[in-house]
Amino acid sequence: MVSRAEITTPEILSDESVVELSLRPQRLEEFIGQQKVKDNLRLAIDAALARNEPLDHAIFYGPPGLGKTTLAELIARELRVNIRTTSGPALEKPGDLVGTLTNLREGDILFIDEIHRLRPVIEEFLYPAMEDYKIEIRLSEGPKAQTITMAIERFTLIGATT
Repeated sequence: MVSRAEITTPEILSDESVVELSLRPQRLEEFIGQQKVKDNLRLAIDAALARNEPLDHAIFYGPPGLGKTTLAELIARELRVNIRTTSGPALEKPGDLVGTLTNLREGDILFIDEIHRLRPVIEEFLYPAMEDYKIEIRLSEGPKAQTITMAIERFTLIGATT
């Protein structure tokens, strides 16, 4: 019996993965368009590398399809750091971020897509993480609730919003 591959075949075709990887830019210079944004990002990346510090936190703003996620991934690649990706609606309580924040290494990037949809309790939890690189973990509830403050590595938060 002869098997044939249709354009809608759910299985990955042998030559498909190579083409898919080649479609995405691998370096900031390969990103097409938005020259002013690329120039500003190049300056910020080069400065962070020269200072041997994490990139400053940033927000990318614009309609879908402009490449906000791709730019965040390119920044991570240019800085030679890891990137962790999540979205605003996926974060319901501070505990949803604790594991991610405590596993970030110095200079890593936390990318939050649809950051404008974060709940206020998550925003309040992120402020000390971004400013002081510390998080407060609540161990219990109620009037006798105990919290511990935990230091985390310096990281970069990049948010994307429309």
